Amino acid sequence: MNPLFEYQQQQNRRQFFGDVGLRAGGIALGMLLGESAARAAATDRIQPARADLPHFPPKAKSLIYLHMNGGPSQLDLWDYKPQLQKHFESDLPASIRNGQRITTMTSGQTRFPVAPSKFAFRQAGECGTWISELLPHTARIVDEIALIKSVHTNAINHDPACTFVMTGSEIPGKPSVGSWLSYGLGSESNDLPAFVAFTPTFPKSGNGQALFTRMWSSGFLPTTHNGVALRGTGDPVLYLQNPSGVTGDDRRAMLDALGKLNNRQLERFGDPETRTRIAQYEMAFRMQSSVPELVDVSKEPAHILDLYGPNVQTPGTFAHSALMARRLVERGVRAVQILHRGWDQHSVLPMALGNQCLDTDQATAALVLDLKQRGLLDDTLVVWGGEFGRTVYSQGTLTKDDYGRDHHPRNFCMWMAGGGIKKGIVVGETDDFSYNVVDEPVHVNDLNATILHCMGIDHERFTYKFQGLDQRLTGVEPAKAVAKLLA
Repeated sequence: MNPLFEYQQQQNRRQFFGDVGLRAGGIALGMLLGESAARAAATDRIQPARADLPHFPPKAKSLIYLHMNGGPSQLDLWDYKPQLQKHFESDLPASIRNGQRITTMTSGQTRFPVAPSKFAFRQAGECGTWISELLPHTARIVDEIALIKSVHTNAINHDPACTFVMTGSEIPGKPSVGSWLSYGLGSESNDLPAFVAFTPTFPKSGNGQALFTRMWSSGFLPTTHNGVALRGTGDPVLYLQNPSGVTGDDRRAMLDALGKLNNRQLERFGDPETRTRIAQYEMAFRMQSSVPELVDVSKEPAHILDLYGPNVQTPGTFAHSALMARRLVERGVRAVQILHRGWDQHSVLPMALGNQCLDTDQATAALVLDLKQRGLLDDTLVVWGGEFGRTVYSQGTLTKDDYGRDHHPRNFCMWMAGGGIKKGIVVGETDDFSYNVVDEPVHVNDLNATILHCMGIDHERFTYKFQGLDQRLTGVEPAKAVAKLLA
């Protein structure tokens, strides 16, 4: 006699399901959780975020930084000063310059004649932001952007100023903003790097300052956070493709064997660079498939290609780089940097600046519009600007239609758009000569703090121990996210 067996035989259908319902539900839940865990394991990030990040819910999950290397003239693009026409060729008042340092390129001049912009300005968009005739396409997106007229920096020459704006320090060896984001937030893509950099071509009339890899370097961070430079000629990434006679299966077998050796080395010495080497070999293998797909724009709709302009299908151009930036963030890349040279106009500024704008204006506006129509602008932060501005006084010969401008770190214009940024606003103001900030100054490190804030990061808590210091992107001096910019 088996009482349990007899009890089960005497149960009716309703009693049976009432008795085992919870247990059957538990089994089903376990199966579902197992499937969910399996899916999560299958989508584990190769480069995950730091465990303590983000500090708070981010508004943006990717960054596109458009760096106009050389110092775009704020006076001829954004900082409208119509009253300067009455000061044409008169000396800059000493009370405005106030003994501030100038570069050796103009320090020997006997006069500092005021050079008003020769370009017409108009108010654009519903917000009514003033903008130069040199930027007709950007005028279409002013309702999406926040213009900052009061950015200022410490450096007066190109290399330290570029290093400063990208790394938060004039001293080489610090990580770039893209590397900090890669280190902190990782990548949502397992097939592309977290951080990608472009150095597109520029007009021959441009005075192209040298660019150094420190602009996209990981500095003292692990080298896996270096920006990967995508080239415009030849192979997009050097040494990525297999040599003749080596198949994908051969490469996979080699990497598996090499991985075992590297893991043995890692267990023995614990060197983090060994872990980086393992990750980079694996990423390179994946990029053999992902990069050719990335750069193939043949499936882009004609209206999108038309939006970016006639050069979009020519690798290495600014337009092509801008389209690549959209395709990269669309695929989960954390940070994209486009460094466009030629904005250093010490002479023949009207001609040279016009060519620079002609090369970049349409594609810049297209990038913002393209991101918006795809629903990507809400969580992509776009930043545009240079390393400093230009002087109101002319360098060299001054006429109504021709002039040059020297470096000017005291104030310049940048703009931001997208995730976490208010739309159609202007922050800051300068004096009547666009020489000094008179309202709402924004330091370069305030700008970097704002970028981090949009990405869900408190810049003061985001540190890396190096040489006995808790290093930060925003340095050790006080900096703050600009509240007026934040949506």
